[in-house]
Amino acid sequence: MTASPIPDVPPNAPPSDVKKPVADRPATAPLDFKQLLETRGDDEAKLFAEHVNPSLSKVLKTLGYHVHYTHGRGAHLFDEDGNTYIDCLGGFGTFAVGRNHPTVREGLKQVMDLDLPSLPKFGVPRLSGLLAERLLAVAPGDLEMVYFCNSGAEGVETAMKYARAATGRQRIVYCNKAYHGLTYGALSLNGGVEFRERFGNMMDDCTQIPFNDLAAVERELSKGDVAGFIVEPIQGKGVFVADDDYLPGVAELCRKHGAVFALDEVQTGYGRTGKMFACEHWNVEPDILITAKALSGGYVPVAAVMSKRWIHDKVFGSMDRCMVHSTTFSQNDLAMAAGLLALQVIQEERLIENTAAMGDRLKSRFEALQDQHEMVAEVRGKGLMLAIEFGPPKGLKLKMGWSLLHKLDQSLFPQAMLIPLLQDHRILAQVAGHNMDVIKFLPPLVVNEQDINAIADGVEAVVAACHKFPGPVWEVGKRLTAAVVR
Repeated sequence: MTASPIPDVPPNAPPSDVKKPVADRPATAPLDFKQLLETRGDDEAKLFAEHVNPSLSKVLKTLGYHVHYTHGRGAHLFDEDGNTYIDCLGGFGTFAVGRNHPTVREGLKQVMDLDLPSLPKFGVPRLSGLLAERLLAVAPGDLEMVYFCNSGAEGVETAMKYARAATGRQRIVYCNKAYHGLTYGALSLNGGVEFRERFGNMMDDCTQIPFNDLAAVERELSKGDVAGFIVEPIQGKGVFVADDDYLPGVAELCRKHGAVFALDEVQTGYGRTGKMFACEHWNVEPDILITAKALSGGYVPVAAVMSKRWIHDKVFGSMDRCMVHSTTFSQNDLAMAAGLLALQVIQEERLIENTAAMGDRLKSRFEALQDQHEMVAEVRGKGLMLAIEFGPPKGLKLKMGWSLLHKLDQSLFPQAMLIPLLQDHRILAQVAGHNMDVIKFLPPLVVNEQDINAIADGVEAVVAACHKFPGPVWEVGKRLTAAVVR
């Protein structure tokens, strides 16, 4: 067999100077996506319902969330009728720097134009070391190593394996109401039982304890068989915030009993709470820090698990173990570039400072509702990760409506408020978790005072309406109730 000729390439020549063989036919033209979306736009919802997720399609229609968004920019979404929405869902926290940030977009175009040798596998990646350097420079404590993967759930799985390899123990401890992802290992640490139904038995040696309970942490760690304790500083489901003494106490107990202390900052990281990482509010230094979501810049999935060197060495400490834990798309150039660009925007545009200021402003507006409306039970959160929890009313008529909705579904009441918030005030938000009377707000960190005032005004109007029975919110509740019954 005759070997293929090697192109005559000058040393260090850019890719454009490589002599390419003459093609037998012209290169395939890319899809015209503008035309595709224009011509098939009417089919989007139908195809999604038929081939992707029929159940979700029904939910969106029932709740009035089947809006045909055409584009997004910054903190806003836009529909086909020209309406502007403030996005307080933010892709579950992914769009920290906003949607389609021009700096991230243009930077990724540069990377594509360079024809970089992405994923050589047996070769040195060009960008991953640069991103690791930038991450460790802003990380808390003495974290020295970075493992890159694709998602927060993969990051949690990494932390579980690291903790077991580092300690020689098996058991992982986690908290009730925790949300660490939906892959098998991460699901085994999930405090929401509704996510486990029909999926069989979870992993052995995973123990759930109450959140914010140091005595429970002490009880489990003192048994001497715990590899690691994994916890969110602010729980994503319900936005429950760690008590002031909780995380420092956990760190001390983990050191005392030889367990790895892993913080899941998949949603709280990269400025979300008014600090680069939420653990900085308590001056806590973890052994492992799990991050994802916002690091993507809203474009390319990427997660980064930062760890102390001694833990990393227990996993990869010899040449024969250099790839014992890996994933195919780890360290791909576009993901690494997205991470570098996201960090650049967060730091240079001072988004952390903006988050602290805008978060304080929005929280104070929400807290004012507690004095005005009896069903506003609590406002909690930090930065731009906020929640309003509602409680049962005292008045007879309101109590009747409250009881009716809660008999059918524990999440119907807040959902009945979110529908007019979206339809009447163009604000997209979410219920904070199953069976919770909690509404959650995760707007992009680029929101300004005008956005914050609009969010607060819309929420204030809807909360006031829900205190009138009969009233518009309760009418929405009746429609939802009928849909649940059907």
